Amino acid sequence: MVTLEQVEKLREYANISYEEAKKVLEETNGDILEAIVKLEKENRIAAPEGGYYNSRDRSQEGHENGKEEYENKAPNSGEGASFGELLGRFLRWCGDLISRGNVNSFVVTKGDEKVMSIPVTILVILLVFTFWITIPLIIVGLFFGYKYKFVGPDLGKENVNRAMDSVAEAAENLIKEVKGEKSNGEDSNN
Repeated sequence: MVTLEQVEKLREYANISYEEAKKVLEETNGDILEAIVKLEKENRIAAPEGGYYNSRDRSQEGHENGKEEYENKAPNSGEGASFGELLGRFLRWCGDLISRGNVNSFVVTKGDEKVMSIPVTILVILLVFTFWITIPLIIVGLFFGYKYKFVGPDLGKENVNRAMDSVAEAAENLIKEVKGEKSNGEDSNN
């Protein structure tokens, strides 16, 4: 059964007569939304731009709409996330970073011989806590003929290792200049 309140709402929304509103509501079993859709399909009323339909009472809209927006938020959006969720995401990110650091290695070689290989995670810890020792050791190692490269799925890229090789070559050239050797291996002091 169609109520006067339903007819009034539809008539107000669609700007149609009481008789038309009652007839359409009876055809749709009192469903206001279905009645509006039916009127739009029959081109008796214009569809709103953007395709947004609202059959709620305006007084309820603010309270329920806010609740609905909160429930429909994406879990990864960061808005409205609790401290525990944020902490969990941060710890998962840290775990992923450590895992990636453990599968990639920093390899030290001299000539064709592998001298040492350490996980990148350990290298980062050394750089953070003992950078005043680690950086000078790496630089001095270059002047004693040691070469460095990264091995692994994330850091073992050709362009990363090419940069490491160019630094080693620059150190070798500097040593040759200091010794006074020409680039072809002859002594320039003769």
